[in-house]
Amino acid sequence: MLSSARVQAPERRRPQPWLIRVTHWLNVPLLLIMAASGLQILVAYPMLGPQGRPYGWYPFQGIPPPEWMRLGNWLAGARHWHFAFAWFLTLNGVAYVLYLALSGEWRRRLFLPRRDTHNALDTLAFYLRVRKHAPAQGLYNGLQRLAYTGTLALGLLAVLSGLVLYKPVQLGVLTSLLGGYDAARAIHLVILALLALFTVGHIALVLLHPRSLAEMVTGGRKPDA
Repeated sequence: MLSSARVQAPERRRPQPWLIRVTHWLNVPLLLIMAASGLQILVAYPMLGPQGRPYGWYPFQGIPPPEWMRLGNWLAGARHWHFAFAWFLTLNGVAYVLYLALSGEWRRRLFLPRRDTHNALDTLAFYLRVRKHAPAQGLYNGLQRLAYTGTLALGLLAVLSGLVLYKPVQLGVLTSLLGGYDAARAIHLVILALLALFTVGHIALVLLHPRSLAEMVTGGRKPDA
């Protein structure tokens, strides 16, 4: 059984340990490169169904993204960028998840339903002006933990769907689990859109709370033991 001192140890760390900061800032150029090269790949095959036909539920087929959002100039060039930097992004994510698991940081960063559900609902009510006062929070509130945990789930699904697009025949079981190649492609693009929405919201909240940006640069002040 873990002692109370051991359980509370992560709370005496800096708000943002060095490896959290490194992986966070590496995500910025890596995600930009992945998104831009992925959009260039999309231009070559803008319809997601078989043989150039539309794919069921995906709403934005046949709409090419603007040129300024794309990287790679042509299909092969974009694929080189995309598949090369996919490994760096994946390794960066693996380093982050391993650090969360081994350091105990997962306790204060990941969404735990029994602990965080009520706080997340109260925080949402505060943001919607239904509640007058913000609920108490530590490093993050329940809604933030839910959002960050959701991005980890999206990242995992992005990797799995990307592997299907890379090797659909060799990874036939995974391809079937995701509904086939065309479904995996649609899922991959939906994840891109969701991550873009998360980024917009994330930047907006950082602008409202600039101290969090400073902490992500410096690590913040270590609490008194």
